[in-house]
Amino acid sequence: LNFSEQHRKRIHEKIHSQDEREEDILLAIMQLLVQEKTGYELLSLLRGRGIQTFARNEGFLYTILHRLERSGWLQSSWDTAEVKYYRMTDRGRKILYKAEKSKSRRKFVLKGALEG
Repeated sequence: LNFSEQHRKRIHEKIHSQDEREEDILLAIMQLLVQEKTGYELLSLLRGRGIQTFARNEGFLYTILHRLERSGWLQSSWDTAEVKYYRMTDRGRKILYKAEKSKSRRKFVLKGALEG
């Protein structure tokens, strides 16, 4: 059985994407948004951390950001060049602190964000 390079790459990506749990992705997003960033900057930094979940569906990141914003964990603003910036709110910082403090409660703490 022979696999093409492209097939091997897809298998490799699939294996890595299965290892990326939702709470780990949320935690990474929140850690990165301690300082204000654009969605594009955030996407690049997540890739730098090895998170490939958004590689083929970048729009999913914006869906998560919108849910975090609706939950009051993030806020956004537009600059004069119509670039949207995201940053964590005080409420988001408290949630991040709780999630980082207790790994066993992390899933419970972060669960509410994606359920909206």
